Amino acid sequence: MIQRIQTVYILLAGILVATLLKLKLADISVNDELMQFFAKGITKGEEIVFNGLPIVIFIALITVLHLAVLFLYKKRILQIRILVFTIILLLGLFGMFFYFTYTGFDSPKVAFKIPVAFPLVAVVLDWMAIRAIGKDEALIRSLNRIR
Repeated sequence: MIQRIQTVYILLAGILVATLLKLKLADISVNDELMQFFAKGITKGEEIVFNGLPIVIFIALITVLHLAVLFLYKKRILQIRILVFTIILLLGLFGMFFYFTYTGFDSPKVAFKIPVAFPLVAVVLDWMAIRAIGKDEALIRSLNRIR
């Protein structure tokens, strides 16, 4: 079952989330000072304005869960449950992006980059994987009924 389409969905979602560790998420302009928002924090030049440790932990946890789900292909119901939990974490990560961007600044001007949408794409991929796993589970149950 490891060569199924849901494996591709889960692997793509995991790769998208893992790339968030290296990519720039936003540019923030406050009082004509330009700051950059990475997963590791918000920086102004070399100085770290906000530490992004919670975001890094979320990204690492979500990536590890995606990798774990790949190897649980014999336990389809557990796969579905973990993917639902991962979707909740991805939506929380998306919310954390906005929280970190707008907290602590008075009227910031924010230019979000494309990688901010990666958690939402990963949610869609996880949902598609859940549907494919559900179809496999239904097929296995129908075959068990025939026996």
